[in-house]
Amino acid sequence: METPGSQSSLHRANLERVVRAVRLAGSLTQAEIARTTGLSAATVSNIVRELKDGGTVEVTPTSAGGRRARSVSLSGDAGIVIGVDFGHTHLRVAVGNLAHQVLAEESEPLDVDASAAQGFDRAEQLVSRLIAATGVDRAKIAGVGLGVPGPIDVESGTLGSTSILPGWTGTKPAEELGGRLGVPVHVDNDANLGALGELVWGSGRGVKDLAYIKVASGVGAGLVIDGRIYRGPGGTAGEIGHITLDESGPVCRCGNRGCLETFTAARYVLPLLQSSHGTDLTMERVVALARGGDPGCRRVIADVGRHIGSGVANLCNLLNPSRVVLGGDLAEAGELVLGPIRESVGRYAIPSAARQLSVLPGALGGRAEVLGALALALSEMGDSTLLDGSLPASAPAFT
Repeated sequence: METPGSQSSLHRANLERVVRAVRLAGSLTQAEIARTTGLSAATVSNIVRELKDGGTVEVTPTSAGGRRARSVSLSGDAGIVIGVDFGHTHLRVAVGNLAHQVLAEESEPLDVDASAAQGFDRAEQLVSRLIAATGVDRAKIAGVGLGVPGPIDVESGTLGSTSILPGWTGTKPAEELGGRLGVPVHVDNDANLGALGELVWGSGRGVKDLAYIKVASGVGAGLVIDGRIYRGPGGTAGEIGHITLDESGPVCRCGNRGCLETFTAARYVLPLLQSSHGTDLTMERVVALARGGDPGCRRVIADVGRHIGSGVANLCNLLNPSRVVLGGDLAEAGELVLGPIRESVGRYAIPSAARQLSVLPGALGGRAEVLGALALALSEMGDSTLLDGSLPASAPAFT
């Protein structure tokens, strides 16, 4: 039995500290582990040797700064995590290992009017199919990350009001899917998971403070502060779509007038072009036409960019992020939308905050949320199970 403060308990704590650093980063050199954990190089070297001998980590030769180094990652067979993303028109699932390698990924159409039970049944079937395809033992599932397009109450785990999946309001997604899969499930909204995905794998790598802006049927933001997702006490932080731009503007679905969403979301923007471009337009099609030189689509996208920039300027003044990442179909417009965003930020943000900000398109496209779900599962799992080799075959759902 370990005594708090004893040499053995300190050693155990250092083991868990190293495993956590590697688990969250995917791979680190031993020098990076030392900087991240605050442990000495000699201590890190000894711990890595012990973890390697125990089969918890793998060590491969690499280079850093022109010098030979050793890259440390969790063993590929130490366990797996699963990411599930419910979108506006799709269900996407990915299976990854603890070394941040995606082993399998698949997307299929989802009828947004389907019941929650049908949606979770479909997710269970797709998860089972991908696990079977990879040949991984289900007992090695360390956790599941789940993304839904709506606000999640932090305390109850209940899905709040959403116009995208209205039949799901009041459900407990983590409990529903966890009961089907028999493993811990951690849930968050799609914007937060998009931020996590870009932070770990995409355009947010290397920064600790960023905002991920997703413009689709609605507008939301995932906020990362000091390397961690900020959700707020009720789980509704990042509702940038409901910043008021015009008190006399269109009535928003939230009941207020002139919200940012009413000037940028697809449901409000597409009707502006229907008289000239037809009624079957999608935001993806508008972006493609704009890139091809269509003047009407270019004008609409530029206007959307300027409105988004106004919201981003407010974020800059309040939170001073170092990076803003634009996700969703709109990001494919590139400088057609990013230029107007930067223009508005330069006009409305505090100059010092605007100078420090970079605005980039997302690097992951439609995969950002499902990869963020993998990152959520990785961040929430404990390290003691890895060290003890005791990943559960079944565990109660996280609610």
